[in-house]
Amino acid sequence: MTTIAILGTGKMGGAMARRLAASGFEVVVWNRTREKAEQLGVGHVAATPAEAAGEADIVLTSLTNEAAIRDVYLGDRGVLVSAADKLLIDASTAGPHAIDELGGEAQAKAARLVEAPVIGSVPAVESGQLLILAGGEQADVEEAETVLNHLGEVRYVGERGNAQRLKLIANSMLGVTSSAAAELLAAGDAMALDREQVFSILARFAPGLKARERGFLHDEHTPPMFAVRDLVKDLDLGLGVYGEAGVPTPLVRDARELFAQTMREGADLDISAVVRGASVPAR
Repeated sequence: MTTIAILGTGKMGGAMARRLAASGFEVVVWNRTREKAEQLGVGHVAATPAEAAGEADIVLTSLTNEAAIRDVYLGDRGVLVSAADKLLIDASTAGPHAIDELGGEAQAKAARLVEAPVIGSVPAVESGQLLILAGGEQADVEEAETVLNHLGEVRYVGERGNAQRLKLIANSMLGVTSSAAAELLAAGDAMALDREQVFSILARFAPGLKARERGFLHDEHTPPMFAVRDLVKDLDLGLGVYGEAGVPTPLVRDARELFAQTMREGADLDISAVVRGASVPAR
């Protein structure tokens, strides 16, 4: 039986651990805050990333940012201490530079790395309906699919780095669409239009908005599906990548500024809280 180490048991990593355990895999888990890993009630809880990797055939990470990736993989007790001949799958969103560095470090330790950032939230994990963007050597991606297919649809996107770039484009679109919806809801309010009718029109053009209806219409932004702080991080990464490519992206930059304002009010709120910054006083 294949043993999978899952490092980072926040909302997404924890949901992945539960899904994979229910799919018949042996699971080892690790989290910086050990209590979070223990509360899952799934598999053995390792003391360090190196211990978790040493007990597993495949390592799957779902981490917050580049700093967390560097610590978990490259630290004194990191994954690469005991990763020789193992397949590493990173589902984090940290940008192509981070994944390029990690790929080189993994190769130096005789490990293989597949990048696999995901599109979708916890309900998509639980139902096995994530979209998983997989980049790297095709043979390694095919091996990773034996695990990832239990979480959703795997789309091979070519060389490592492409998946990160596509994920940043996806989250940029999410940011632009959400900020545009907030702005147009405020416009509807100013014109004394029925807010639910305005939202229904917007959702015809951007169906994904429906998942956040209670936030946009009822100012309910907890528990978050995707926190404001995480979207701002991803928009910053995207702007960096687009800038390096020489591509002007003023809509993404404007969305980033609006979400940065929202973050000052509630960094851990769902991104639907952007509606607060665009609201106008009721007439």
